[in-house]
Amino acid sequence: AAALPQPLFTPDVQDYGGDDVLADVVSTMETPYARVLRQEFNAIVVEHHLKWTPLLAPTIDAHGGPSSDLVPDCKLGSYDFTQADKVVDWGIKNGLKVKGHVLVWHVTSPIHLLEKLSPEQVREEVKRHIFTVMGHFRGRIHVWDVVNEALTPGGTLAENFFYKTLGPSYIEDCFRWAHQADPSAKLIYNDNKVEGIGSAKAKGFYNLLKDLKAKDIPVHGCGMQAHWNAAGVAQNLVPTPRQVKEQIRRLGELGLTVNLSEMDVRVSQLSDPEFRSIAQTQIYHDLVAAAISEPACDGVWLWGFTDRHTWVTHFYYDDEPLIHDEQYSRKPSYFGFREALVTLTPHGSIGADIPLDKDVGEDGKPWGHPWRKDEVGSSDGIMLIPDEEDGGVKKEDRPDWELDAKAAPSSNGRSHAPPDRVDSEVIDDDADSVDDEHQGPIEFKAPTTEIS
Repeated sequence: AAALPQPLFTPDVQDYGGDDVLADVVSTMETPYARVLRQEFNAIVVEHHLKWTPLLAPTIDAHGGPSSDLVPDCKLGSYDFTQADKVVDWGIKNGLKVKGHVLVWHVTSPIHLLEKLSPEQVREEVKRHIFTVMGHFRGRIHVWDVVNEALTPGGTLAENFFYKTLGPSYIEDCFRWAHQADPSAKLIYNDNKVEGIGSAKAKGFYNLLKDLKAKDIPVHGCGMQAHWNAAGVAQNLVPTPRQVKEQIRRLGELGLTVNLSEMDVRVSQLSDPEFRSIAQTQIYHDLVAAAISEPACDGVWLWGFTDRHTWVTHFYYDDEPLIHDEQYSRKPSYFGFREALVTLTPHGSIGADIPLDKDVGEDGKPWGHPWRKDEVGSSDGIMLIPDEEDGGVKKEDRPDWELDAKAAPSSNGRSHAPPDRVDSEVIDDDADSVDDEHQGPIEFKAPTTEIS
């Protein structure tokens, strides 16, 4: 699961009710956040504090992270690993594996500093950054997301700062440099809305990785973010288990491992509150079951684990996207997720007797009925335009996260102008909480699959 330093080491006000005396007492104890994270998971990923700009910034908001224009005092080549070190060392001390996220992502890179440099200087700074960060954590972090979200919704390479400055080969160079920095590390390419076969972006994701492998670039695995919106349509439509299974299978045939890298499930935008808990539990169960039924799948990473600390409420709107509620109690989606891990059989069924390789059950109802809306034409308020080359649909040529944020409706009147995006998605607010106070910890593990 993705971890944040503030709740990991500092009690929330909810933990002591604002009482100063009680605050002094709980400050010496393990936080509820740390307890659940330690008991329930076998690996962590640093949610925000390993990204480039946060590593340069002396102060960081543990709930989100500053945009580059809020840290004008940072300096290229000057690093502060304090927060990242604390989380990584805590994980190792508690027997948890640690994944590094992320070395190169245009959204959280110090573009305001890099854009002042020549292309060759930018190239050297990117290389230096990769060597510095991987060198600092060598021996502690063995798996890295190297490049993040380099594709447009249409599946082509996004013309971000690195593309415009260094050309399309910047992705290849980043992986080569990462391999040079730590030849023993597992290197991953990570992207969003690529989880289900059939979309233009999922095809572009596959083609990018196929091309990298054909060029013998040292890429060893790929991450599919799995930031799902149960109310999404068109580009944001939640894929079926079959689509997830087939996407993982063809990526595995390239010689890659595949992980669901940032899973959360937002549900607050479903028009009927009755379906929110149902949809969230079904997604956590069925899509995880489909993923880990494929031999190439080597893990499932949640982007947080408690609704008290989720990037969704800071970036989109109020929602409950994770498997523990704000009091750290287990939600129905927790048990759906757990059941997917402990009861899976290779040729099993999902939901209402729908085989993993089918989209429709024997009763004629499609997977996700009745909450899933399989519509084309609009997506979270953004009109789609035909992709003439692929025959599919695509949004305008900007990153998915930016488009989603601009279109996201607010349930509380807050503005959703994106800060430095942190990565994750969402869940339900009507799910019946299941108290875990008297239940032993459940370790999310499958025989050959790492669940984080």
